[in-house]
Amino acid sequence: MELSPSLVAEKAAEYRSVEPLYAVEADHLEIMPKTFDSGEYGRRDAQWPVRWYYRRHLGAFPDRDRRDAESRFRENDFEAVMESIEAAKRSESAADAVGELTALSGVDVGVASALLFFSDPSQYVAVGAREWNTLGTAGELSEPYPDPLSPSDYERYLGACRRVADRVDCDLWTLYRALWRLSDESTAP
Repeated sequence: MELSPSLVAEKAAEYRSVEPLYAVEADHLEIMPKTFDSGEYGRRDAQWPVRWYYRRHLGAFPDRDRRDAESRFRENDFEAVMESIEAAKRSESAADAVGELTALSGVDVGVASALLFFSDPSQYVAVGAREWNTLGTAGELSEPYPDPLSPSDYERYLGACRRVADRVDCDLWTLYRALWRLSDESTAP
């Protein structure tokens, strides 16, 4: 499979018309970067990307694991959450940004990628097995999905996403939608 401009555009449009979370994702990708940039956000705002990361699988992610991760994130001191988000935004590299966020309880590399994605979708995109494996099938990543992911794995994934987005002339949100639709359901979550 080649990730051509027409295939990416077609699958991203398909995502928009069939994925039940599209409208709320689009709204949050519009609102959340401004919210995080202003520093005027609350605990629930910071929790939204964490909840989205698991719930985007629409029940396919083990409920106990999802509830545990969400609960651990809620236990973080909110000042520490805000400091980690600010430190991530100032980071020199994606791996460093992920490292800042994974210092929080309940935040692994995947969840950190969601926090980064909703804080700056022009620079970051969420990672999971579905998206990674689609890039692998397309020949854009040579390594199988690493479990667990490391910050350097995320940086490698993000680099592949940026290269594809540049080549097909789309933004990272459009590419994410195409990768999700192209993914093999058996790889989820």
